[in-house]
Amino acid sequence: MIDKIKNIPVVRKDLLSPFIIITSIFALWGIANDLTNPMVSAFKKVMPELSNVQASLVQFAFYFGYFFMAIPAALFIRKYSYKSGILLGLILYAIGTFLFYPAAIYEEYNYFLISLWVITCGLAFLETTSNPLILSLGDKETATQRLNLAQAFNPIGSLTGMIIAQVFVISAIRSDDFTTKAYNALSSEELAAIRENDLGIISIPYIGLGMLVLVITVIIFFTKIPIPSEQNKMSLSASFKKLLANKNYKRGVLTQAFYVGSQIMCWTYIFQYVDNLNDSLGLNLTATYFNVAAMISFLSGRWIGTILMRKINPAKLLMYFGLGGILCSAGAILLQNIMGLISLVGISIFMSIMFPTIYGIALKDMGDEAKIGSAGLIMAIVGGALMPVLQGSILDWGGAGFADVLIFGFIPEINFSFILPLICLTVVTYYGYSTFKTNKN
Repeated sequence: MIDKIKNIPVVRKDLLSPFIIITSIFALWGIANDLTNPMVSAFKKVMPELSNVQASLVQFAFYFGYFFMAIPAALFIRKYSYKSGILLGLILYAIGTFLFYPAAIYEEYNYFLISLWVITCGLAFLETTSNPLILSLGDKETATQRLNLAQAFNPIGSLTGMIIAQVFVISAIRSDDFTTKAYNALSSEELAAIRENDLGIISIPYIGLGMLVLVITVIIFFTKIPIPSEQNKMSLSASFKKLLANKNYKRGVLTQAFYVGSQIMCWTYIFQYVDNLNDSLGLNLTATYFNVAAMISFLSGRWIGTILMRKINPAKLLMYFGLGGILCSAGAILLQNIMGLISLVGISIFMSIMFPTIYGIALKDMGDEAKIGSAGLIMAIVGGALMPVLQGSILDWGGAGFADVLIFGFIPEINFSFILPLICLTVVTYYGYSTFKTNKN
């Protein structure tokens, strides 16, 4: 089987142009994802009255949009077309970014959360549409490889989002220029001026991103998107019935939720992890640099994984990468120095192939029901909404700090909180193992 796949092109020449155009959208939602991850830390600094759980609602609002809009998106593209779904997704994406302007004017945290939710309603359309479309652009034997290749461009957008966050937000907000004692000593007028300035700074990158999205919307409008051939147009009830009978798919949806949860936790709380190292060891590390290193590792791992799939069964490779992620998670928990931080960065290498591989395995050999099936896998991104809140609650065990309580007498709260990514990656590893064994038998 592997020898047969070696001779099949991942992307045929006649489909290369639409493949490139659709793949560009993958980078676009990567920008939004990783521009938003550091905002948990940024809002906590601008609005110190927020608890860690309240600050983590940034991720809840952002990723809950996927859960809310995935099924409507699937029904929309099922009735109309993939291109229509992409265009509507881009429009919602732009609207959400522009809502940051009134949110900053009114200085209302809940308005920012609503803006993030609208953005991800648009992203739900884009991901529900683009992932199955990429799977369909070529031979089914190389579908998982093709999706991994397309998803390899997503981290490029993520790196862009991280850099924008660091340069235009984190390094620019004035709230971060004061110690807690000095900040509390400021007058109410000074505090109000700093908050107004910083919330305006947070909104600017999103408004600029919205303008870019509008430009891309115009380009996509005038681009011809191929319509995948479908053997049988089954009814909606038949699609749901077939999906509910598919054990591999149902386990894939659950696994995807755990995977996305681990990814968002690792990329969100690396900032708090670095802050704790700076405080406890007297260091002066910049968290964004390590987050960028994690993303470069993630990008490298995805390219390497795509190549390895020419020789190794995707499910088996998923199992191997899962084991690597578990070991790195253990290092992030137990090592309370720079080696722990390196272990945390290393998790991204092994998470790299997980989303598209789980996606491809779960939708394997599906026909028309893949449109609704895709929605279930996008809804699973809600794991990124729930898990960071749970991790934030661990950080609040002893107070607002990151090491108020030592678990087992020696593990700070922030380190111990990465037990959650470890558990999530264990679920991913088991899915790879069980799927490989089933297919082999």
